[in-house]
Amino acid sequence: MTPRDCPLRRKGCGGCQYAEIPYPQQLARKQAHARKLLAEWGPVEPVLGMEDPCRYRCKVTASFAEDGRRGLVCGLYAKGSRRVLPADGCPLQDELAEQAVHAVLQAARECRYTVYDPMRRTGLVRHIQIRRGLYTGQLMVTLVTGPDILPGSRRFAARVRELCPDVTTLVQNINPRPTSMVLGDKCRTLFGPGFIEDTLCGLRFRISPASFYQVNPRQTQRLYELAIREAGLTGRETVLDAYCGTGTIGLAAAGRAAQVLGVELNAAAVRDAQANARHNHIQNARFVCADADEYMNRLAEEHAAPDVVFMDPPRSGSTPEFLAALGKLAPSRVVYISCDPSTQARDIALLVREGYRMVRATPVDMFPYTEHLESVALLVRTEKR
Repeated sequence: MTPRDCPLRRKGCGGCQYAEIPYPQQLARKQAHARKLLAEWGPVEPVLGMEDPCRYRCKVTASFAEDGRRGLVCGLYAKGSRRVLPADGCPLQDELAEQAVHAVLQAARECRYTVYDPMRRTGLVRHIQIRRGLYTGQLMVTLVTGPDILPGSRRFAARVRELCPDVTTLVQNINPRPTSMVLGDKCRTLFGPGFIEDTLCGLRFRISPASFYQVNPRQTQRLYELAIREAGLTGRETVLDAYCGTGTIGLAAAGRAAQVLGVELNAAAVRDAQANARHNHIQNARFVCADADEYMNRLAEEHAAPDVVFMDPPRSGSTPEFLAALGKLAPSRVVYISCDPSTQARDIALLVREGYRMVRATPVDMFPYTEHLESVALLVRTEKR
């Protein structure tokens, strides 16, 4: 089944903007979009698509709601509303992750859990987050609740394991705030280690509930291999991995560099990055918890210039402060990984003013059947400062 035939789409799900478009035409449209945004600065390579563009999402988030006829339900929000569509048959979601959602919903019904109302602070359950390690088969379930106490937690956990034996760890996350953010700050492990692991670029990575990890592992492997190839490492370079998350790119590059330094604001992600370095016996990488803008300015003041910079900012892109500090540090190569080519194009324009030239950009289709597109751009220094 493809998104064109998806039953959720007929019920109002708007997740697949390109559901009616054959996959080769989707790639052509994304290629044209990337060229429109980036060709001003240099050549745009052919988009890297997928052989099988379905069942690629190894992270699934579903929300609870009350239905007058069915009682407790859990699934995706319908487009433009808070109406929840049952998580049945989405052709983009990993099948095992989907089975885990059904198991959690069934266990929650049997435990008579009710939906949490953040304004009234009544009820219990809010969301389910499923993360699967594609190459390890490990499966993590995170149940998001409003209150700290989960009544009958042992019975609930045992029932989830019985209904879905593939679950390797179950975590309760507490989020009482009236916010659209899914996860809160506090976690409690109900069984298992409280995290999963997956392999990427020959390394094993730890993924905790709050850690950033790409939802499409197959394309992530291609994305990172491309980024490292573009860096042109010889084994002598000092590499800065900015916005490093759990350290995936920097650690994958560490075997080809003299040293790697990662900077990330999310403390949980930094702890995972440090653990990932230890578990993979990588001794030439270290990670600091800091704001990327402030850290770059500090490096510029200390004249501690890296040779190569990987930057993978959020969808909003980087900041003028970060890019100005990057210009002062003047690394010979910058590999810019973006989840929004429009903000990437804006930032490349600033880097050109700082003395850089875009050698090429390569679009990567991480999210088939949607309008989203990632891009890897290589920039080299053209002016000495």
